[in-house]
Amino acid sequence: MDSIDAIDGIGGGRVGTEELDHALMVEMASIADSDLGSNTVSVVEDQITPLLTQADNPRLNIFSVSYPKRKTDKDQVTRSVETETSPFTVFIMWAWSGSRYSGLLCMALSSLVYCIMGILSDVFSVQAIPLFEIAFARCIIVSALSFIWLRRSAQPIFGPANVRSLFVSRAVTGCISLLTFIYCIQKLPLSQAMLLSFTTPIMASISARFILHENLKIAEIAGIALSFFGVIFILRSMISTQGRSGNGGEQRDLAVHGIHHVYVVLIGLLSSLAGGLSYCLIRAGAKSSEQPVGTIFSFGLLSSPAAAICMITFESFVLPSFYSLLLMILLGVLAFVAELFLARGLQLEKTSKVANIQYLEVALSELW
Repeated sequence: MDSIDAIDGIGGGRVGTEELDHALMVEMASIADSDLGSNTVSVVEDQITPLLTQADNPRLNIFSVSYPKRKTDKDQVTRSVETETSPFTVFIMWAWSGSRYSGLLCMALSSLVYCIMGILSDVFSVQAIPLFEIAFARCIIVSALSFIWLRRSAQPIFGPANVRSLFVSRAVTGCISLLTFIYCIQKLPLSQAMLLSFTTPIMASISARFILHENLKIAEIAGIALSFFGVIFILRSMISTQGRSGNGGEQRDLAVHGIHHVYVVLIGLLSSLAGGLSYCLIRAGAKSSEQPVGTIFSFGLLSSPAAAICMITFESFVLPSFYSLLLMILLGVLAFVAELFLARGLQLEKTSKVANIQYLEVALSELW
């Protein structure tokens, strides 16, 4: 019995030991599983984390790609119009843009337009219209087009408050120059009146030296002097021809009214001086207001009633025919274009430089 009990005790001890070993193995296995699970979880987290951080830079697919919006027919038409811009329009926009030679080009275009106006007046004029009446019509058209330009560009009609005095001074000097020039044309031979009018660039350069404090270079002075002598050379044949064609009665009138002739010449010089001052004021007003059209509107606004008063006082009104009315409207539009380029040229360049370009008009007229 004792041996049996001993065997049972030993067997019970073995059983307890085996159970303990089994429990230890189970615990170790659970620990290993937990470590393996934590490692697996960490590996999985390491694999998932980049996928989660890619939300800022999502992978592109056919559903996430943003396709460009299809252009409408209106955009296509606009683009086709832009690509079909004529070279003439491109040139005008480049001349107006303010590049290095824009001022000189604008003044050259102004002289070209004035030359075209003279040619149209000589070729297509069929009715004798008084000069003050023509000036009144042109001033009205220039004022209307300037007003439309300022309204469409959302600019103040009378200019900024700080430059209104310049606009008024420009209007007064321009009006005086216009009216006295018309008076000279009526009283003097055309060639003499034109010769006096082409002293305006000289007056403008001298006035700019004192009013705008512009420095006159020797080359600019020489260029203006040579241009003026060139005008005298071109108009010399016209003057000599008119002198030979005059009859005895006209020569006696000139002898009798010699003092009056001197007065008319002085009035012509006054016209040139007022024109030169007007050029300086155009440059000052256009640069201060950054809008050259304001100077044109102020000139037309004052010159229109002044020309109307002179038309009623000194001339008889002539009702223009339909053809003459169309020609007057066309010349008025061209006058606005010429004044516009002239003001832009003075705005961009020195007065002495652009004023010299005005002599181009004489050369173009001579070529015609």
